[in-house]
Amino acid sequence: MGYSVFTILLVTFVSVSSQHTVGERTLPTLYEHYVAGGITSGLVANGRQFLLNGKEIRLMTGSIHYFRVHPDYWRDRLRKLRAGGFNGVTTCISWNLHQPELNSFDFGDGSNDFSPFLNLTKFFKIAQEEDLLVVVRPGPFINAEWEDGGLPSWLYRDSKVKVRSSNPEYISYVTTYYNALLPILKKMQFTEGGPVIAFQIENEFGSVARGQKVKDTKYLEIIRDQMESHGLTALKFTSDSVLSSKDAGSVPGAMMTANLGSQVEASLAMLKELQPEKPLWVMEYWTGWWDHWFDKHHTKPVASYLTYLKQILEFPANFNLYMFHGGTSFGFMNSATMKRTFPTYKSDVSSYDYDAPLSEAGDYTEKYNATVELIANYLTVKTKLPAMPAESVKMAYPSSKISESLSLSELVLLVDEADHVNSTNVKPMELLEVNNQSGQSYGFVLYRKTNVIIPENAVVKINGQINDLAVLMVNGVRKTEVFKDAKQQMSFGYFDANSTAQLALDSASVGGARTLDILVENWGRRANTKGIVSGSVLLNNDTIKNWQIYALQFKGKWLRSLSGWQAVGKMTEPTLFRAVLDIEAPHDTFINMSAWGKGSVFVNGFNAGRYFPAAGPAQTLYVPAPLLNKGRNEILVFELYSAASEITFSKVPILG
Repeated sequence: MGYSVFTILLVTFVSVSSQHTVGERTLPTLYEHYVAGGITSGLVANGRQFLLNGKEIRLMTGSIHYFRVHPDYWRDRLRKLRAGGFNGVTTCISWNLHQPELNSFDFGDGSNDFSPFLNLTKFFKIAQEEDLLVVVRPGPFINAEWEDGGLPSWLYRDSKVKVRSSNPEYISYVTTYYNALLPILKKMQFTEGGPVIAFQIENEFGSVARGQKVKDTKYLEIIRDQMESHGLTALKFTSDSVLSSKDAGSVPGAMMTANLGSQVEASLAMLKELQPEKPLWVMEYWTGWWDHWFDKHHTKPVASYLTYLKQILEFPANFNLYMFHGGTSFGFMNSATMKRTFPTYKSDVSSYDYDAPLSEAGDYTEKYNATVELIANYLTVKTKLPAMPAESVKMAYPSSKISESLSLSELVLLVDEADHVNSTNVKPMELLEVNNQSGQSYGFVLYRKTNVIIPENAVVKINGQINDLAVLMVNGVRKTEVFKDAKQQMSFGYFDANSTAQLALDSASVGGARTLDILVENWGRRANTKGIVSGSVLLNNDTIKNWQIYALQFKGKWLRSLSGWQAVGKMTEPTLFRAVLDIEAPHDTFINMSAWGKGSVFVNGFNAGRYFPAAGPAQTLYVPAPLLNKGRNEILVFELYSAASEITFSKVPILG
């Protein structure tokens, strides 16, 4: 005998009801209130208010990105959201994680480093168990200060593709992805017994459309139609900064929402003018901001934050906090910002703390407490709330001495044959024949030329584009200067260098049978390819040909397989350093990299993120307890310039 959706929901929320305080036992849970009598409809924009299953609801939600939070902490972060009085969570979906290779999908069942983070169904079910509704922003482009806004790098292998458009080649890839993703989302809809009440169509497309002579509204229509053809019947919406984009990013069949950090009344008045018969919904109220290297840590004072939030509530409008909990851009997954003035490329730090109400490590902040107090006055529907979960224990573990190392020259010998390509000329990492013909997405690419004759007064020149920064070596000795100042980005080996930038080699480089290495880092993709993406490498104006190219991706499986570790000696080239941390119990911690140069840290094979203390603002990397083992832990550091002698830990972050 089958069970009705209503019966399933009541069974699901028995555990939720038991979690609430004594004083609230007479109140129903959120789901008990909205599914009582059975489900007949989902979220509906009814004039100037929302109805859920025929009952009035004011949406007060917060953004949490499942891919920025260790899955062992999903429940903790979601419960802290619900405990604050919020009735829903909003999340984006990252295409590049879920389709890491052209013909491979991963929804939590893969063998990739991020696979444990990718079980969407599990995340949605936990949200539902925690008495939260879910708003989904599935892209294809999500921005979110995430690597290339979630677009997979293998798209750039197809020269016909024009991303974020109705271009047939691009749409064919989107269709293949949606054929895998959307059936999962269909099953999670509120009307089918799940928590999902709304779907976004693309993301801030108005900022693209307003720059087009002929607005490509067909693109949004295709996305909308694909959702509907897969049975996504829940409410659809678009989101834009309406003061600048107005209705440029809108599409019939989807309501417009506003993104803002201030100018509340003007933005909502504009939205009301554009869409007079719909509820007002702020899809992104920016609780803070993200950080770039060479910038100060961004914060938004609590007082001004509350002022704008109160204006949203009083207007009145529905809202989503972006972000409620920022989390971390683990791995090489940070994005970057492109500008028209120098520096034209600004990479994002790994911390996505965002000065949000819940900190990067999931701790309560003054902003959290003030938010909870404020929104309590506007909760028209009273439901049970859980007790506030305790914060995690933080531990400053004893320093771990660097015990062994592998220089770049030694690492190259350990690169898998499948990640080694021979090429007549240099080319971008995306075009390398690696990863099952999907190219290289993340990490570093090494261009090597052996048996080079270097005469006196030799000059190396790249008459093309470097993305994003290069370290040049001769016979395993670095020749480019240490990167410490943003102004250096106009010199040889950097994104902003012009075609005349060149590097004069010193006398120690002179001789025959030399090995010339150029190591290029993808420092965060933003609608561009990475590596040496155009032109050639010249030695005294002669083009160097016949290169060996290595994809240094630092995948966990490869890192855990490394052998032949050497005693630590003088560092002359980028080097991978190793330390061992023995602990009695895993706790959250922060690795303090302020004594190091620039690079990435790997904890038991997992990429915890990037560090660059000279550029600031962030000096620490957050390491959640689930990444650590009871007993022995391996900490690896890939350093480009200058190493410290130990790994140090802190109980608190240093974000600048």
